[in-house]
Order: sequence, then structure tokens, then C-alpha cells
Amino acid sequence: MRRVEHIMGLPISLRIDDPDPDGGASVAADRVFAWLREVDARFSPFIADSEVSRLGRGELEAHELSADLVEVLDLCEEYRVASGGAFQVRLPGRGLDPCAMVKGWAVQRAAESLLAAGVRTFCLNAGGDVVSAGRPWRVGVRHPEQADRLCAVLEITDGAVATSGRYERGDHILDGRTGRPATGLLSLTVVAQSLTEADATATAAFAMGADGIDWAAAREGCEVFAVDAERRVFRTAGFPVAA
Repeated sequence: MRRVEHIMGLPISLRIDDPDPDGGASVAADRVFAWLREVDARFSPFIADSEVSRLGRGELEAHELSADLVEVLDLCEEYRVASGGAFQVRLPGRGLDPCAMVKGWAVQRAAESLLAAGVRTFCLNAGGDVVSAGRPWRVGVRHPEQADRLCAVLEITDGAVATSGRYERGDHILDGRTGRPATGLLSLTVVAQSLTEADATATAAFAMGADGIDWAAAREGCEVFAVDAERRVFRTAGFPVAA
């Protein structure tokens, strides 16, 4: 089964390779996309009545927040501290924007819901950030300057991969320590057990600039592939390059 929807401003695709004689996989897929639409409605800073927007305007007290938003904000704080402030969802002059955490967290939750429903072999791709299970899946890492080329192909099973870069949206990742665009890297890819970890680590490391490569590589369970602003390529020994 293959299905694609446009949610959170990006294409999200799901491929399930399990046999589905009773339609259970289709029901599980319906729940995945319903959950992602719900997350977008609740946590998007671009929707005026979302929980995040209301919190950002000071309309909600801490005790009024949903457990999900508390979890997301706690994760944001964890990565803010770990990155020395480079990962930041509250920049001066800007509203609360936890999007850098929400996507990976929400898609990881969606993948877990598939497993809980008995789906075993799938690939869930959110704008190039991927969670896979059940068999080896090949994932291409786009060349940061040439859209029709790949700079690496990796193979993951029961894990996740996320890339942060400047090639799709320009200098949109800001260094929370300065408030200025992060320009020390062209792209940075992280492989980890969960997309929550992979996506947040890739974003935080990219915000840190060249220093983020070693920081990400030192995080437990993370493997890294990066291209810096001087076009130098870095890869940790365990990065799962496809044969």
C-alpha cells in the first residue's frame, strides 16, 4: 500500500509492504494521517487558534497545556540545554515556534502507532525525514547544491534518518545563540533509532555550525554525514552507507 498526503506544509508518504487481507493496515494508515493532521492543527504556529499560537500569545497557563505539548516543550528545552542554546524555539522578536521538534516527534509517534497496530514492514517519509521498519530500506541523501544528484545512499532497518540543510528553504535555521542564520554547514544528516532524536539532533547540530558535527557524532546512538560550507565531507564510522 502506498499513500501520500500534504500535511505540515510538506509531502508525507507511507508505504506498507505487509499483506493486508483484512484491511488492518489501511485502517492503521488512516490513523497515521489523521494523527498528523491533528498535530498540525494543534501545534502549528501558523494557525491562529492552535494550542501553540495561544500559548505564544500568553492565553494559556502551564496547567492548561495538553500532555503532548508539555512533552514537546520539555524536549525542546532538553535540546536547548544540550546544544548550548543553539536549538531555540523562543527567539527574540518571534513567536513560539516548536516546529523543529514537532515534525520528528509526531512522525515517530505515527510510526509507533503502526507497530502497535501490527504493521511490521513500512517506510514513513516526511519531506525526506524517514522512519523505516521490517527490512532494509535505501534512503538517498540529496546533494546540497545539485538537486538532481545524491551525495550518499544509506540503508536503514528499524530506525530513522533526518537531514537539515539550506537547499530547500534557504537560511531558515537560526542559531539561537545569535538569532542569525546558521551558515557553517550545507547539510547534515543523522541516523538514530527514533526520528525524534534524528530530526532534533540534525536541526540542533546544523544551528551550531561546523561545531555541530562533532556534537551530533558524540550523541549516543547517532551516526552523522555532513557537508560543511567549504564543501568538505564528514562521516562517522558507523554511518550505514549502502553497499
